[in-house]
Amino acid sequence: MSNGYRAGTIAIVGRPNVGKSTLLNQLVGQKISITSRKPQTTRQRITGILTRDDAQLVFVDTPGFQTQHRGAMTRIMNRSVTQSLQEIDVVLWVIEAMKCNDLDAALYRQLPRTVPLMLAINKIDLLADRKTLLPFIKELHERFQPDAIVPLAAQKNLQLDELLKTIIPRLPEGPPLFEADEITTASERFMAAELIREKLFRLLGDELPYATAVEIERFETLNNLRRIYASVIVDKASQKAIVIGKGGEKLKAVGTQARKDMEQLFGGKVYLEVWVKVKSGWADSAATLKRLGFDV
Repeated sequence: MSNGYRAGTIAIVGRPNVGKSTLLNQLVGQKISITSRKPQTTRQRITGILTRDDAQLVFVDTPGFQTQHRGAMTRIMNRSVTQSLQEIDVVLWVIEAMKCNDLDAALYRQLPRTVPLMLAINKIDLLADRKTLLPFIKELHERFQPDAIVPLAAQKNLQLDELLKTIIPRLPEGPPLFEADEITTASERFMAAELIREKLFRLLGDELPYATAVEIERFETLNNLRRIYASVIVDKASQKAIVIGKGGEKLKAVGTQARKDMEQLFGGKVYLEVWVKVKSGWADSAATLKRLGFDV
């Protein structure tokens, strides 16, 4: 690799529902982190890799720092945020335009002071008057003193090139950390579970209980066909009926949409079976959380 090449790790942090996963997907150019309008969609760290001629950027999408829910899963997610801030080269802190609150301030206190801090103001496309951004940017500069502030709209792919221009010079010089064709460190098994979970969020909305998870029980590959058997885990029997829906229509729609996304991501045919299991207290069970892939 020629001199001047840069490669490093960037932690994407922010409170729930500010658009971290959408930003990661747009930067990498592929859906690798699930998105929904429901807060706390991301529960585990997701790595997205962007390789360019001049640099390789390894983004780590973290769960939104959570204070609303308590229990083992929440503690693990918050610890994931803290761990993601260790051994990184840049912090990319995402704040929603015109919305800086006590949760943002609490997260700021968790950020390391030893690496550059990039502040991305997301969702500027939703502002009626962008002139209101100027005093907001001034306030953020004075309050948090980041190394750079970039207003952007991840959903519209607006100002993302400008964001990259601010990050790359702050990465250390060195060879790529991953092969050029790699876009994530996540396994296909993990991605399959995430895509099913995304469809649950999107199709059930506010009906979806917080204590819902997806477990891949079998994942088989035969030539270009993947056979995937997954269970949706809920906390109560009453929640099972919500996920299944009348005549099974909700669960069927979840499976159909998830399968289509999997086929696009994996580049081959997918046979998918999804059912629902009731496991009371699963979100506070270390054994269950470990089986679901959490770093217990």
